[in-house]
Amino acid sequence: MVFDVTSQSWAGKPYDAIVRTAERDGSVAVVPVGSVEQHGHHMPVATDTILADAVATLGAQRVADAVPVLVTPPVWTGNSPHHMPFGGTVSVGVHGLLDLLERIADSVLDNGFDALVFLNGHGGNAATVNDAVSTVGDAHPGAEVSALTYFELAADFIHEVRESDTGGMTHAGEFETSLMLHLEPDLVDTDALEATPLDEPYDRAGQDLFEGGPLSVYRTFDEYSASGAIGDPHLATAEKGARIYDTLGDELADLLSTIHDQTA
Repeated sequence: MVFDVTSQSWAGKPYDAIVRTAERDGSVAVVPVGSVEQHGHHMPVATDTILADAVATLGAQRVADAVPVLVTPPVWTGNSPHHMPFGGTVSVGVHGLLDLLERIADSVLDNGFDALVFLNGHGGNAATVNDAVSTVGDAHPGAEVSALTYFELAADFIHEVRESDTGGMTHAGEFETSLMLHLEPDLVDTDALEATPLDEPYDRAGQDLFEGGPLSVYRTFDEYSASGAIGDPHLATAEKGARIYDTLGDELADLLSTIHDQTA
């Protein structure tokens, strides 16, 4: 199956059904934004895309009875130059990603949707996705345009499930590996897990997915890790992934309901 084809899937609809959804008051289109980049030896390069798409779909399903919402096929590539030394990565860079998101948004909103949400799955995309909110919003003043990175939805909850110290929930660590073990266990090679906590020298820089900082720092991931993964995937479990996924779905559903109420 190439695309998810639940009842909230844009890709699984005939065109007139998409237009009818868009014409309803408070209609929302969700655009998952991922990447194709190395995730160590134990996870697939499409991890960020798979997870963003899954969370977007779950959130949309949970409000489907009350909110006219569709989830587009995911944007599968993003801004990932820092992963290039390992191979396997496809990156379009900042300008390529911004142009791609603007063009997708133009097409989506031209169908008549009242709101568009970019649901990002890769930290390296975040600044560009946020820029797209401004440029798309300026080009479509009648639409509600917003974005967030999906794992930020778990910020208030993650302390209930995490076991890793700071640095253990970063790239292909406890958090992402748990989600993949729940959603796509056949794509996780549990014999290839390697723990490499993030060793970031700047105290004001990000130390973890959930321990951010005000300082932006650029360096390629081979300076952090020989495998490309950062964190402690040994602490990941499918049970944790199920709890995290369920919470992410609830949080996104709440956001989609609020956007619907704002635009209806």
